[in-house]
Formats: sequence, C-alpha cells, structure tokens
Amino acid sequence: MTNYLPLTGILIVVVGFLLRLNPLAVVTAAALATGLAAGKGLVEVIGVLGKAFNDSRYVSIIWIALPVIGLLERYGLQQQARRMITRFRRATTGRLLIGYMAFRQLSAALGLTSIAGHAQTVRPLVAPMAEAAAERDAELDEDMRERVKAMAAATDNVGLFFGEDIFIAIGSILLIVGFLDQNGIHVAPLHLSIWAIPSAICAFLIHSARLLWLDRKLKK
Repeated sequence: MTNYLPLTGILIVVVGFLLRLNPLAVVTAAALATGLAAGKGLVEVIGVLGKAFNDSRYVSIIWIALPVIGLLERYGLQQQARRMITRFRRATTGRLLIGYMAFRQLSAALGLTSIAGHAQTVRPLVAPMAEAAAERDAELDEDMRERVKAMAAATDNVGLFFGEDIFIAIGSILLIVGFLDQNGIHVAPLHLSIWAIPSAICAFLIHSARLLWLDRKLKK
C-alpha cells in the first residue's frame, strides 16, 4: 500500500478541480501531499518546490500577469472590448474570430507563442468581443452564449496548435527530428516545418468554415 501513497496527489488534484477550488492551492497541496507520502521531509519538499519556482521563470510570469489582468478587468477591460466591437458594423462573431485565428497562427509560426492565449487575450478580450458581436445578430440564450465562448477558446487552440509547428525551433519539431534520427531517418527541421504549412492552411480553412456556420446560426 505504501507504494501507492504518492498517488494521493492525483486524487487531490481531481477532487480539487471537481470542487472548483483555487487551482494554485490545489496543485500546491497535491505536490506537498505527494512529497510527504513518498517519505520526504516537509523542508525537503518545500525546497524542491522553491527550486522549481526559481528555475522556471514561467511561474513568475503567471504571478505577474494574472493580477494585472484581474486589475484590468476590474476597471472595465471587458466592457471596453465590447464597446469597441460594436463600432464595427460589419464585424460578426465569425469574422472576428477568423481574424484572431490568422493573427494567432502567424505569430505562432514566428515562434511568438506566448504573446496571446486563453488567460491573456481570450477571456479578457476575444470572448467578450465575440459575445458582443453575437448579441448584435441575435438574442443569446445561455447555451448559445457558452457556445460562442467555447468557439473563441477553440479558435485560440487551433491557431496555436497548427501554427507553432511551422517554427523550426519549437519543441514538437525538435522531438520529431530526434525520434526519427534515433530510428535512422534523417530529416532536417526545415523540411518538417515546410510540410506543416499545408496542415496549418487546412486547419485554418476548416475552422473558418465552422465560424462562418456559427454566424449563419446566429442570424437565424
């Protein structure tokens, strides 16, 4: 039974997310529980967490970015985004999200994967603008409102996922090159990046069609 005790961290994560508790608190509690269950001392576990915090600058970026976004939202960022999109009469939900997907895909293809994202742009800017554009075409019920938000999040995912593989120094490309080299297949990273372009174009066209179909449903 002792060998399974470190898995209590997974249980804590699952239960914490189901109860919609603070994600940072849940993950921290899970890490502490896993370390203690594995026989580590409290000071040692905290030391490992501190070292990971110091080594990974992304943690520091999150601590800085989230309060800034929270303050901006408190002082009306979403309301300003909604107000701005209403000035563009021809801007529909689908057209707005297609433009955002193009920006996301092109920036990711240049290696700029962190300049946008769900926390930075989708929740405070893109989703409210998409909702405002949709409200101009239709009276939204709760299901359709959630669908518009989901499409905004999905658009970010599609743009990033299929755009980043065009950048030759992205981790996924280097992983594929390394795996193929180990199996005697030598492929230059540039070749993989070039062959990622047709996939990115197809993904863009397919998701654009879905967004335009969403526009059509809203107008009905």
